Amino acid sequence: MSEQTPASQTADQLASAQPNPAEAWQLLKEGNARFVSGDVRHPNQNAARRSSLTDSQHPVAAIFGCSDSRLAAEIIFDVGLGDVFVVRTAGQVIDDAVLGSLEFSVDTLKVPLIVVLGHDSCGAVSAALQSAQSGDMPSGYVRDLVERILPSVLSARRAGSETVNETVEEHVKQTVARLNNHSRALHDAVQEGRTAVVGVTYRLAEGRADLVTTLGDL
Repeated sequence: MSEQTPASQTADQLASAQPNPAEAWQLLKEGNARFVSGDVRHPNQNAARRSSLTDSQHPVAAIFGCSDSRLAAEIIFDVGLGDVFVVRTAGQVIDDAVLGSLEFSVDTLKVPLIVVLGHDSCGAVSAALQSAQSGDMPSGYVRDLVERILPSVLSARRAGSETVNETVEEHVKQTVARLNNHSRALHDAVQEGRTAVVGVTYRLAEGRADLVTTLGDL
């Protein structure tokens, strides 16, 4: 029998073997490829898996994505219970709770990979674009979301990008950079090679997760 390669291992096997960032990313890429093709396995979603997680968890990645209902991380990467540590806000906007959650995933859960996950036609990014064009800001706490996305809108404009999807991609890149710049714990984990960060945009029509930026060694 041939030796099993990291690419063919399950999330549970990788967790017990302390995967490196490249192995964790390979696992997610393969899961997304299955989702795109329709050949999903729905792994680690049975009663036995549920019971095995009552005392501890060993996720292979943390996924920081938009709260959009079309962007369920476990589904689009075809993983199950205990496989990924998920943090979500509208427009994948960073705040103190997000940073604390991701630092916990790296320092306590020892995840080797953080995925920043944006998507086509993002409503939060669209709202920020509209505010930049009109000069009018939304009311309530939506204003706070828009204000946190506006720097990415301005960065996209400087690069000659003005469509929603182009701005989403720039926002993903800017979010990866901000995580590294705002959190010493995440910065150190990347510098030490314990964790890598990848920025991904999700294509709603195809179901495809496209890599747009990386930070650290994969």
